[in-house]
Amino acid sequence: MSAAPLSRRALGRAVLARQLLAERATMTALEAVEHLVGLQAQAPKPPYFGLWSRVAGFDPEELSRLLQDRAVVRIPVMRGTVHLVSDRDAVQLRPLTQPVYERVLRSSRHGKALGGLDPRQVTDAARELLAQGPRTPKELGEQLGARWPDIDPDALSMTARYLLPLVQLPPRGLWGRSGGPVLDTVESWLGRPLAVEPCVETVVLRYLGAFGPASVRDAQTWSGLTRLSEVLERLRPQLRVFRDENGTELFDLPDAPRPSPDTPLPARFVAEYDNLVLSHADRTRVMDDDVRASLASRNGQVPGTVLLDGRVRGTWKADTSRKAARLTVTSFGALSKKEQAELEEEGERLLRFATGDDRPRTVAFEETP
Repeated sequence: MSAAPLSRRALGRAVLARQLLAERATMTALEAVEHLVGLQAQAPKPPYFGLWSRVAGFDPEELSRLLQDRAVVRIPVMRGTVHLVSDRDAVQLRPLTQPVYERVLRSSRHGKALGGLDPRQVTDAARELLAQGPRTPKELGEQLGARWPDIDPDALSMTARYLLPLVQLPPRGLWGRSGGPVLDTVESWLGRPLAVEPCVETVVLRYLGAFGPASVRDAQTWSGLTRLSEVLERLRPQLRVFRDENGTELFDLPDAPRPSPDTPLPARFVAEYDNLVLSHADRTRVMDDDVRASLASRNGQVPGTVLLDGRVRGTWKADTSRKAARLTVTSFGALSKKEQAELEEEGERLLRFATGDDRPRTVAFEETP
């Protein structure tokens, strides 16, 4: 039987439904974090805005309590980037993605700066230091540098950060508070070991549940892992198979939501660094190629994005540092009055969430030249 075709519009609605962006979900913050297989979290605030846009009545203090209670952690996992994941997922995802970090270190300037030093010696020494208590990255580098004075302390610190499963401790990541990274091993912080044999098949199935339908390349883009074609071949008997408009084979869970292409979608403000805009090789289901190129040209920064009818139509930035809060929407092309009205209404809600008070709020519109 030939694979059924799915249009870009149908794929967009499928992924937005699973990303909880077609309709806010009635679930806890922890349930949402696990459903999404984590939220990308280089910066402290994006996971809060990511959950606000997805979970009805989301209270940022709920997520802060989860961090303090060690039910969620900030840890590098997929794609070599820091994510906010549940404690259960941390001990599964970190060993599964270890090859990503080994590969990144080998090709990085930090790895090359080690010269002939075995990285395992660095990680063994770093573990001994961390067993005495958490360290900042700078402290870790300085103390490792005392042992290897001829090697750049930053390279030593980064080697440990690449190869050890290190979490960033609170107050880093708490709502309304600030703090630089302080590191500890995930085993010490959670009081239990990493999974010895994490199941890649289970993680790929969860990816499809949150991001599908998806191709092999999509799954590899999201995870940073390679050779997932073998995994999806093993899973094929229990999956549905589709093809996109280019004929690319897409895999999916049989009972996952695939809304009608005509399903109406609300305006949404998607957080900075959100996995929605980073987790597919082919992102035309939610954005045009010229929009993707524009987002990729921002020196590694991924701005907050604006969704209209399921498509990325602009970026947003909130300024809550003054007495009057301001949200600036920069659109890719002209917006209709109806679209502006939708965004203004949702934008005022975002500012109310961001400030937690009733100060004056303004939503302003600009257009890219």
